[in-house]
Amino acid sequence: MSTTKTVFTTGEAAKICKVSQQTIIRCFDNGTLKGFRVPGSRFRRIPRDQLFSFMKDNGIPTDALESGKRKLLIVDDDQELVELMVDVFERDGRYEIRTANNGFDAGMLVKEFRPDVVVLDVMLPDINGKEVCQRVRSDDSLEAVKIICISGMVEHDKIAELRAAGANDFLQKPFVIDRLLDRVCELLDMERPLRV
Repeated sequence: MSTTKTVFTTGEAAKICKVSQQTIIRCFDNGTLKGFRVPGSRFRRIPRDQLFSFMKDNGIPTDALESGKRKLLIVDDDQELVELMVDVFERDGRYEIRTANNGFDAGMLVKEFRPDVVVLDVMLPDINGKEVCQRVRSDDSLEAVKIICISGMVEHDKIAELRAAGANDFLQKPFVIDRLLDRVCELLDMERPLRV
C-alpha cells in the first residue's frame, strides 16, 4: 500500500488496521469511521485523513498508514539464515523487520509489533512452531497476521497439523530465498519484486 494513496477501500483499510473487513464495514455503517459511497454503487471509500483519525481514536497504531511498509517478523534460531532473510527483505525495501530466535520472544513481539506476516521456524529451542501458531490464532486481534512456517522436516501429516494450527503456508528447508519473498508477496497481495 503506497504512502501516497489518499482514498482506501474497506479491504485496504482493514489490512492497514489489522481487523476484518466486516469490522471496517460495521464502523463505516454506524458512523464511527467516516467516508463516502461511490456514486451509483454500494462501494464504500475511506479518505486517508478519516482513516488516520479513526485509527488514532481507537488506539490502532498508525505506523502502517504512515510508513506504508509491511511488517515482517522472522523467527528462527539459525542466526545465519535470519541474517540472510533480513538482508533479502531489507533490499526489497517494502518491509519493516523484527527478529526473534525463540518462541517466547516471538509471542511477545507478535503482540507488540503486530506484524503483517511471520516467517516461523517450526523447530524452536523452547516451544514449537505449531504452538506459536495456536497462540497467535487464539487472539482475535491478530486474525490478519499471516504465518509462513519453515522447517527441514518433511512429514506431510506434520504440515497438515501446522495448517490446522493456523499456518497460511509452509516452506521446506533448505529453500530458495526468492521463493520465500514471492510467498510473502502473495500472502500480502503485493507485487512481486522485479528480479534483475
